[in-house]
Amino acid sequence: MLAVVGVSYAAQAAAEKVFTAKQGEVLYLTVVAEGNPASVQGRFRDRSIPFFKTGPSGEYGALVGIDMADEPATVDLKAAITYPDGRQERMYRVVVQAEAFRVQSMTLPKDQVEPDAAALKRINLEKEKVQAVLAGLTPERFWTSGFLVPVEGTVTGAFGSKRILNGQPRNQHSGEDISAPLGAPVKAANDGIVRMVDDQFFSGISVILDHGLGVFTMYFHLDSATVKDGARVKRGEVIGTVGHSGRATGPHLHWAAWLNGSRVNPFSLAKLPLGTP
Repeated sequence: MLAVVGVSYAAQAAAEKVFTAKQGEVLYLTVVAEGNPASVQGRFRDRSIPFFKTGPSGEYGALVGIDMADEPATVDLKAAITYPDGRQERMYRVVVQAEAFRVQSMTLPKDQVEPDAAALKRINLEKEKVQAVLAGLTPERFWTSGFLVPVEGTVTGAFGSKRILNGQPRNQHSGEDISAPLGAPVKAANDGIVRMVDDQFFSGISVILDHGLGVFTMYFHLDSATVKDGARVKRGEVIGTVGHSGRATGPHLHWAAWLNGSRVNPFSLAKLPLGTP
């Protein structure tokens, strides 16, 4: 699944203001703003999309996530360029296409599929904790180069799959699974801050990294975590080891990405042309 790369609005014909992406993909688009704007801010569906300076004079870029459950449709994306004495707006059209997510059937111990009351209480508290982390927005961009894949292994293609556990339909799988040996090092996909280290019912030993501007990556089912809450990490730094903690059938890394309210395929994020280290 490839990321979709946008092109500069100012340098292209009006016909190229239409972008196409599938469910779960990431759009990278740029806009050239004349003068020295105070801010460039986008809006897509009900999501706020922050723009950032890319390097070339007057050029601003943005990462736009297409959630894996976004309805296929043509949707407006607005970029507001604000100046001390006024503002301009640029309009784009995004054609969201359906992705052919597969159906995945699994058989697990009954208590992992039908938790008791005590486990449900724990699960709900853990869900709220993760939601609170992902609701935060750090205005600083920590990354300056592309995102890397955190572990070497076999990719299962599970992102977005519609799971049936013990014959019961469940939510779509929001991350990608990478099978790897127990204890294999897991690396940070990019520079960031550790926002959560926890041992959770479903995801086991978990780490969430905040890369700034609404970009988060998640690392679940670890055997161990080697970082602590609030720590600054660098791209490629080891943050833990592959395990099978939580609800897992074998050693693997569940790698997920969250982009300004959208659940996106982390491999789509990793394929973006965001520079080289």
